[in-house]
Amino acid sequence: MKQPAIAVTGLRKSFGDKVVLDGIDLTVQQGTIFSLLGPNGAGKTTTVQILSTLIGADAGQVRVAGHDLAAEPDAVRAAIGVTGQYSAVDGLLTGEENLVLMADLHHLGRAEGRRRTAELLGTFDLVEAARRPVATYSGGMRRRLDLAMTLVGDPKVIFLDEPTTGLDPRSRRTMWQIIRELVAGGVTIFLTTQYLEEADQLADRIAVLDHGRLVAEGTAAELKRLVPGGHIRLRFADLGGLDSAARLLGGSARDEEALTLHVPGDGGVGSLRALLARLEQAAVEVDTLSVHTPDLDDVFLALTDHPREKATSS
Repeated sequence: MKQPAIAVTGLRKSFGDKVVLDGIDLTVQQGTIFSLLGPNGAGKTTTVQILSTLIGADAGQVRVAGHDLAAEPDAVRAAIGVTGQYSAVDGLLTGEENLVLMADLHHLGRAEGRRRTAELLGTFDLVEAARRPVATYSGGMRRRLDLAMTLVGDPKVIFLDEPTTGLDPRSRRTMWQIIRELVAGGVTIFLTTQYLEEADQLADRIAVLDHGRLVAEGTAAELKRLVPGGHIRLRFADLGGLDSAARLLGGSARDEEALTLHVPGDGGVGSLRALLARLEQAAVEVDTLSVHTPDLDDVFLALTDHPREKATSS
């Protein structure tokens, strides 16, 4: 079995009296997308800063790309790339000049640097804009260039901290496709995001961080099953059908105005088949049927909402 791309045990970090990370453990497998979710101030950016060697940890053991973070920070830096919340490109330079500069910083030879620059401009659809000042680029173009600069050094692990913040839906989906292609090529992505749909679309595994602790981890489907509220919505042609179904399916919530019945369920094929069999056996006609399951928004709110604390602070 391949060693993990990232392995973290007991990671702790405080700033003065404020505990930001309170002993978190996580494992990220190679060639996957791992997404870290959490409300503002939960410690997501601090986690990325520690794992990418930008700041030190107070305690804990970390290995990134097979290297010990504390003992081999230079080896870790050589194996990773970081795209932060805010674009790190130079607006006064052209897109091409930004990439060449990054190639020089990675000590690539002149010929190799030019080759890598041309390759990345093509990959990120920036060839036509290559010799324009970056100040003239749209937000989506700047983010694509930012990610391209991260890839100049051919990193094994990439940290993406809020990579699509401020992008329009089309630009966001373009970035998603680029990220998928990187992973298909063997790169590991550590993603933090405020867009829950982004994590749902991209991540192989998701962890939820709250008050410096990991409160849940799993696939998107596994996390959604943690939250109650799934139901099957039955709509009937008349009140008689609604009444018959309500008597048959006790504990369901009815809406007489809409002629609908909400039957609690996980939306699985087995439970749906059993429900339809009961209705058919009782000769109850259903007009339409739809399945509703909790989404990551529901998971996020259930795991990170603190109404008692909010009331106390108010």
